[in-house]
Amino acid sequence: MLDARPDVLTPTQLNTLARGLLEDTFPNVVVEGELCNVSRPASGHMYFTLKDARAQVRCALFKPKSQWLRFAPRDGMLVRARGRVTLYEARGDYQLILDSLEEAGEGALRRAFDALKARLQAEGLFDADRKRPLPAFPRRIGVITSPTGAAVRDVLSVLARRLPLVEVEVLPVPVQGADAPPKIVAMLERAGASGRYDVLLLARGGGSLEDLWAFNDEALARAVAACPVPIVSAIGHETDFGLTDFAADLRAPTPSVAAELLVPDRTELLTRVRRLQRHVEDAQMRAMQARFQRLDRAALRLQAQRPQARLDALRRRQDEAMRNLQQGMRRQLQRREAALRHAGAVLRAHSPQRRLLQLRERLAALAPRLRPALARRLQRDALHLRGLARSLEAVSPLATIARGYSIVQRDDGRIVRRVDEVGPGDALRIRLGDGSIDARVEAATAESGTRSTPGT
Repeated sequence: MLDARPDVLTPTQLNTLARGLLEDTFPNVVVEGELCNVSRPASGHMYFTLKDARAQVRCALFKPKSQWLRFAPRDGMLVRARGRVTLYEARGDYQLILDSLEEAGEGALRRAFDALKARLQAEGLFDADRKRPLPAFPRRIGVITSPTGAAVRDVLSVLARRLPLVEVEVLPVPVQGADAPPKIVAMLERAGASGRYDVLLLARGGGSLEDLWAFNDEALARAVAACPVPIVSAIGHETDFGLTDFAADLRAPTPSVAAELLVPDRTELLTRVRRLQRHVEDAQMRAMQARFQRLDRAALRLQAQRPQARLDALRRRQDEAMRNLQQGMRRQLQRREAALRHAGAVLRAHSPQRRLLQLRERLAALAPRLRPALARRLQRDALHLRGLARSLEAVSPLATIARGYSIVQRDDGRIVRRVDEVGPGDALRIRLGDGSIDARVEAATAESGTRSTPGT
């Protein structure tokens, strides 16, 4: 039996010390190598080996990080792994516990992509509130893509199958290479300014990060965000993301899915139309049934009120009134005829011609008697007039004035009869037999010799 000494370690103690030493010395490393022995058990973890020409190292990528990989790892693929160095104590195996895994050669592009994405996002270029809804039934769609790629064939096939009535125009552009971004930008600007399209589809098939890099161009992302027409971006496969996907109004995982999102399915439309037609027919039937019910109720109320009997009574009253009217008209006509005959007889009896003859005869008889009677009447009237003149002259004030009297009047025409009716300064008119005199009162004195003024 071995002696227990302080410098003697157990395998567990040794592996624990080695693990601590490795993790403290290499907290985070990046290793590039070739994948081999890739396995993914039911637990969801991923285990593989990274190797080069002279060495290899075991690696583990635990769930859920293994589920967020943007590619499918396979043997022989060159990858770049980031993680920490550790030691699996149970077996004494030296290994890497990974935080991320990406295809080699894409790291620099990925970092450039992340930096540009973060800057544009900070500007608000990808904000959800600036996204516009797609038209429910577009009439014309512009597809900006390569005219020879598989993506355009898939898009045209899906659109023709789902909604043959929609107009589709392919706007050809290169989708890969350094000259692709400016040409896509120019096509976007022309399409947006033309006003021809209800929606635009920016599409490209799958590929590596380098193949899809044209759609990570800053100018292109800004052109997509500024386009006046709603844009759907469908670049690569479902795991591929470009800046145009974030700047567009809608991102589709593939061009085929984008085509399905752009237009409704005609089968679904027909089903919806038939369903709406059934709803309309049902509504019409319910409305007709309701009207029939109201009609039946009205008929019952009408029958309860016996309208036919009322109509018969009204017809009898109408016939009786008509008979009474006819009889009254006949009686009125007879009375009018009798009155007319009487008026005719009276008119004949008092014929104007006969009356004129009678008046002429009477006038002829009265004419000789008229002149002497008129002379006598004039003589009597003249005598009577002279008598009236003498009587009038006897009581006339003019006769009194002619005998030396006068009439005193105020300026308003009233006759002054007493001294107290005038006062100093009053204007007077004195009427004499041969004219009048205008005077003004200086003093008014009563017969008693005392001075009097109006009102005293």
